[in-house]
Amino acid sequence: DALIFYRVLLGIGMGMEFPIAQTLLSEFVPAASRGRLVALMDGFWPLGFITAGLVSYFVLPQFGWRTVFALLAVPAVFVLIVRRVVPESPRWLEHHGKQAEADAVLTHIEAKVMKSNGLTWLPTPSLLAEAAPAGKHGALREIWSAAYRQRTTMVWLLWFFALLGFYGLTSWLGALMQQAGFAVTKSVLYTMLISLGGVPGFLCAAWLVERWGRKPTCIASLTGGAVMAFLYGQTALHADSVGLLICAGLLMQFFLFGMWAVLYTYTPELYGTGARATGSGFASAIGRVGSLIGPYAVGVVLPLFGQSGVFTLGALSFAVAALAVWVMGIETKGLALESLASHEPPDAAPGYQVAVDDAR
Repeated sequence: DALIFYRVLLGIGMGMEFPIAQTLLSEFVPAASRGRLVALMDGFWPLGFITAGLVSYFVLPQFGWRTVFALLAVPAVFVLIVRRVVPESPRWLEHHGKQAEADAVLTHIEAKVMKSNGLTWLPTPSLLAEAAPAGKHGALREIWSAAYRQRTTMVWLLWFFALLGFYGLTSWLGALMQQAGFAVTKSVLYTMLISLGGVPGFLCAAWLVERWGRKPTCIASLTGGAVMAFLYGQTALHADSVGLLICAGLLMQFFLFGMWAVLYTYTPELYGTGARATGSGFASAIGRVGSLIGPYAVGVVLPLFGQSGVFTLGALSFAVAALAVWVMGIETKGLALESLASHEPPDAAPGYQVAVDDAR
């Protein structure tokens, strides 16, 4: 019971941190580089995933799970330091009528920019006010208003099915390898090696979200993940070649961790300042529901359809997520957050940006 309670608290903390981080960064960086920087930030997730695997591989046999958890808790202290250093979003402050505080934050940022670039002044930005929401209502009601209803439906389907497929597969991957005949230590090692494919995956996604755009990169990563998950379950996991197993797994994780980078880039761009954190948080929460159902669904499917059925389930989940983005998704590349909050479709004004972003 104590362990379950601890896991719940840990999940709450992580679930709160992810949408806050992506929202805060998206409100600070220029439109021209927003996607790349948010995707790179998310890239530390697979790096942490791999590091956690290394710690478990070397520490767990000698010192047990409590030592592993204690070591992995150390980086959390860094979050507290960051929270003391990073200022509040000036967009959020302005939206809540705290003009003086917003101006103070921007003045501080401008001073640092001028100092780092050896400048004595900055160009006067062209300002764009964010469209006011229709009526007075809370952020939860706003994300289901006429302006955001389609976006919210799309992003909830995206997060639910993407995380259902991802956690359904990754939570069972080591056990599925053991069932296929690999020893426990080998399955842990191979799972960790396969995760290395996520590093070039998120780097490629960070480049493509600015080159192709958010929507096509998201569809491509989900489709690629679906194809590789299906092939992995049909061939690689049943093959005698360890090389084929690892190579196919690397390709699968390449697409899946690229998917993660796009998810965290795309989601906060779909909402205005008054609903951005709420929209991102609820999308993540719906995704966590999928992450809970995924491993349970695998436990039901495995006895009935075997390992091939498990990976087919994952592939279908990614395909449904890709279909939702293709049918209902909008493109947000290069657009200022203020224009994306407009009640008019952003595609009606392609390339429309705010000079204040680039001036800052």
